[in-house]
Amino acid sequence: ATKQQITLNPAQIRWLSDRHFGVGCDQVLVIERAKSPKNDFRYRIFNANGSEVENCGNGARCFARYIYDHQLSSKKKLRVETAKGIIHPELLSNGSVRVDMGPPIFQPDQIPINTHSLSLTHDLMIGSITRTLAILSMGNPHAIQIVDHIDNAPVAIEGPLIEQHSFFPKRVNAGFMQIVDPTHIRLRVYERGAGETLACGTGACAAVVAGRLLGYLNEGTITVRTRGGTLTIDWAGDNNPVYMSGPAEYVFTGEVNVPSSPEI
Repeated sequence: ATKQQITLNPAQIRWLSDRHFGVGCDQVLVIERAKSPKNDFRYRIFNANGSEVENCGNGARCFARYIYDHQLSSKKKLRVETAKGIIHPELLSNGSVRVDMGPPIFQPDQIPINTHSLSLTHDLMIGSITRTLAILSMGNPHAIQIVDHIDNAPVAIEGPLIEQHSFFPKRVNAGFMQIVDPTHIRLRVYERGAGETLACGTGACAAVVAGRLLGYLNEGTITVRTRGGTLTIDWAGDNNPVYMSGPAEYVFTGEVNVPSSPEI
């Protein structure tokens, strides 16, 4: 949408995202002209259920790779507007993309959560079980819990309960993190508006920040393994930005005729 305005309604987003009707995806990303002349592009993200969200780390890498490959900019490092602030994707020499995701957010009203407590962790009743969740925002809200083994994590059961918990006025992404060693985690995420996805970039950033602050992870580069692939996350602590690096791969290119009012 850099040369023409594109408006997609929620039903069209759901149609595009559905693997039985459209292309099939977790998010629909829209590239727009930046509102400020200081920035290169604007980046909008729509979940598979049609809702617009603030940020998506994996989407940021795909967004940047598309811009580079289609020569929409000659810059190797971009300045991109999102609904929650500015991100800085950068094409690396090995073809992967590194994204400055900005610093983590802990203020309750900015995550947002229904408390004034500045504590990182909160005990919430999830179904009939009390879970300790590390809660923060990476431009979108995340609730991280530590599990013994990721393959047995109750993602399908507890994910939607956490996502829709009344503690989160705008819902939340539910992360399940296994600490493999102080430099390596495994992660699954039940995403707000999308369900469990194969990978979640902002979820990986949030998990590493939580793991560091809780004393489980070392300083320096942390490897995050998801079902969809591997990311590396770097965070120097305090108010420093979180850097996410990983690949961006093409799975489909083409043109699609989107119905104006699909019944889905």
